[in-house]
Parts: sequence; structure tokens; C-alpha cells
Amino acid sequence: MTGTTEASTTIPRWHVAGDWFDTCKCNVPCPCSFAQPPTYGDCDGVLAWHIREGGYGDVPLDGLNVLMLGSFVGNVWAEHSDAYGAVFIDERADDAQRAALQMIFGGQAGSWPAEMVSMFGPEMRGMDFAPIEIKVDEDLASWSATIPGRVEARAEALTGPTTPDGARVQTTNLPGCETGPGQLATWGRATADRADAFGFQWSREGQSSKHITFDWAGPE
Repeated sequence: MTGTTEASTTIPRWHVAGDWFDTCKCNVPCPCSFAQPPTYGDCDGVLAWHIREGGYGDVPLDGLNVLMLGSFVGNVWAEHSDAYGAVFIDERADDAQRAALQMIFGGQAGSWPAEMVSMFGPEMRGMDFAPIEIKVDEDLASWSATIPGRVEARAEALTGPTTPDGARVQTTNLPGCETGPGQLATWGRATADRADAFGFQWSREGQSSKHITFDWAGPE
């Protein structure tokens, strides 16, 4: 009986890589990415992941999406409180894929998500399977995530008087990189940031957004 239980909870080798971005309450650039307190002392926003390639053991995860609504008070990388979250998983995923995504993004399969979940420590308000549409321009001119009637997050790449045409405002070695060390961040400004689900409700535009790559492997 013990052997069966151990076998059923064994974490296979897994790897996922792709695009992450957020839209949040903070001014541009979001201080959280620099391991500083948020602009207004508290923050809430949309976090979206698109898996370009990945697998959990022999379960393919290419092309699937995950979205989270989150909020907290204080510095997410240090002392903070009132952390809450809700997660949406791509409704296109089959049963095996849904289980794999919940293991990875719930932090139970190790790697960076386990560290982030442990640090953030949110009280979860809910989880649902939903039609998540995520679009990311190949040149990172814009990115978006929508769940009809519940979430809309859209952003355009940040630019300004001294930014060359077509160039991106980017940062490496962020002190508070939400997807872990070694990733590249591209800064943007939200053109839409709306949520109405699981007790999260806001509607705004013009605030911070950033796109960051992610590349995780586990179970270590």
C-alpha cells in the first residue's frame, strides 16, 4: 500500500518555457520587479503564462495557458500581508494536462513556482477551467490575455522620445524577477486592465505592465 502511494505521488521530469506578463496597479515601472514596495503600498493585477513548449513526463503542454489574479499589501519579496490569489487553467487541457498544470503552477512539482508560491503564500479564492486567450507579438510590440466577461489585460511596449523606432525597453538581472533568475523583461504600459472574478474587481488603464520570459524544469 505504501509503495502504491509513493508511486502515485512521484514527480516526473518536466520542463516548460514561454511567455509571462502582468498588468498591475503600480506606476511604470512596477517597483515589485526591483524588489521594492509597490507604488501605492498595495498591488493587484493579472498574471498570465503562455507555454510555448513543455511537457510533464510524457504529457505534452505546448500551447496551453494559465492565468492568475492576485493581490497583496507590502513588499512581495519581503514583509507582506493580505495575499490572495485565484487561478484559471486553460479549458482546452485534457485531464492529464490539467493535473500537470496544477502540479507545476501550484508549486508541488518543484523549481521556481515552488519558491514563488512559498514566498507569496496567498490564500486562494478559487480555481476554474476557462477559455484563456493569450496573444504575444513576436516583436513584443504588444501582449494580451482575455477570459470573456471576467478578465481583460492588454499592454503595448513602452516607448518614449529617446527610444529608437521598433526598439524595446528591456531589463536583465531584475532584483525581483517574477519568473526567476536569468530572464529578460520587456517593459510596457497597460491599455486595459480589468478583472471581475472570485472577489477581485478593478478596471483601469495606463499603469505598469511587463513581459518576461520563463524557463523552468523540475522536480528539483
